[in-house]
Amino acid sequence: MQQWTCTQPGTFELQEAEIPHRPHGFSLLRIKAIGICGTDIHAFAGNQPFFQYPRILGHELALEVVESNRFTAGERVTIIPYFNCQTCSACVQGKTNCCENMQVFGVHTDGGMREYIVVEDRYILPGNGLTSDELALVEPLSIAAHGVRRGKIQAGEKVLVMGAGPIGLFTILMAKIKGANVEVAEPNPARLAFCEKNLGVSSASQTTYQTVIDATGNKAAIESGFAKIAHGGQYILIGLQKEAISFIHPEFHKREATLMSSRNATIADFTYVMDLLKTQKIDVNPFISHLFDWSTVGAEFQSIHEPERKIIKAIIQGKK
Repeated sequence: MQQWTCTQPGTFELQEAEIPHRPHGFSLLRIKAIGICGTDIHAFAGNQPFFQYPRILGHELALEVVESNRFTAGERVTIIPYFNCQTCSACVQGKTNCCENMQVFGVHTDGGMREYIVVEDRYILPGNGLTSDELALVEPLSIAAHGVRRGKIQAGEKVLVMGAGPIGLFTILMAKIKGANVEVAEPNPARLAFCEKNLGVSSASQTTYQTVIDATGNKAAIESGFAKIAHGGQYILIGLQKEAISFIHPEFHKREATLMSSRNATIADFTYVMDLLKTQKIDVNPFISHLFDWSTVGAEFQSIHEPERKIIKAIIQGKK
């Protein structure tokens, strides 16, 4: 089989490899579509935390069952790419998304930019009629859903989402599904226009908000968000920054504000998102701006983050 390996920052190599062996309790799966995540882009650029090279990227996946004792051959599925230990304090509490010994597929272990993968059955979710494009976007939608659920966002709540990359866009979508009044802080005119056209969300117009959600992962943006929290409000960090962040404690304290992180997603979030997709409460088509052929991965990543390309969400099609 073929696989794309990020051998070092800025370099992809197309390699030949053996089809992986399937142990008992695992399934052999064929890649049908791969969503390109900010994590993949940052890893390629060399600025992704928790990362080592060489690495096969890719964790937003639509797959087809090839061989399994639990699933039917030919069945379309997706996976929860957060491999957890089941025994640490977080796992015992059901917070498998922040397992102390977390192994994220495509980050800590080799991921899905290859023709075939083997995955433990407990991480596989039946597609139940969802398309490959929908299945490839279940994971990033679930990350957004988890952040919104963490914040217990209610109908009518005033929410600011910082950043209109894919996770930011999906966070806006999930907050609106909950009935929140959402605005966005986004300097890129094309992305702001996308928000206005496809999500009915305009640029930030208020001084403070009940809930501020960072989806940028940018140090300066994250630090600027503290001033946007209303008194009694909350700040949810979905975006991830490698460096230390700082804020003025008296300003934060007088608001009695809440600061929380939101990492990955749980099976409850995946199930929720897949139900929304099945009932057509989410249409993924407006978000998919680019489809990449398998053979072009190495070339496309050289310029994937350039603003002039106006990429909203890109999907790599599995090798034919």
